[in-house]
Amino acid sequence: MSFYDQLKFDANGLIPAIIQEQKTGRVLMFAWMNRQSLETTIATGKTHFWSRSRKKFWMKGEESGHVQVVKDIAFDCDGDVLLIQVEQTGAACHEGYKSCFFRSVESGNAKITEPQLQKPEEIYKKK
Repeated sequence: MSFYDQLKFDANGLIPAIIQEQKTGRVLMFAWMNRQSLETTIATGKTHFWSRSRKKFWMKGEESGHVQVVKDIAFDCDGDVLLIQVEQTGAACHEGYKSCFFRSVESGNAKITEPQLQKPEEIYKKK
C-alpha cells in the first residue's frame, strides 16, 4: 500500500501542510498541497504547493530564492495533515520574516515578535 492511500485529501484534492524548520523546530508557514505538489516535493527535495487563491502550482522560493530543502515529511495519525521539516534559505514569509507567524497577541493587541529580515520590495524586485 502506498502512503498516499493513507492520506485524506479534502473534496478539492488538497491537504494542509505545516512547514517547520528542522534545526530549530520553529513553525515557518502553512500551505496547501495536492497530490501533484506532494509528488514534486518528494521528487525534487524542495517544497511545492497549490495556491487556492491563484489556482496555481508553485515552488517555495521560485521568485524570492528563499527555497526550502526538505529534510522529513510526516503525516498525522488521521492522515489529514502533513508536517514537512525543512532547511530554510532566507525568509519563509513573503513579508520578509523568518516565519509567517511573526505576530503574537498580547493583551488583545497584535505584536510583532521577530525582526523583519528583508522588505518585500527587496525580495520581489520589479521585472
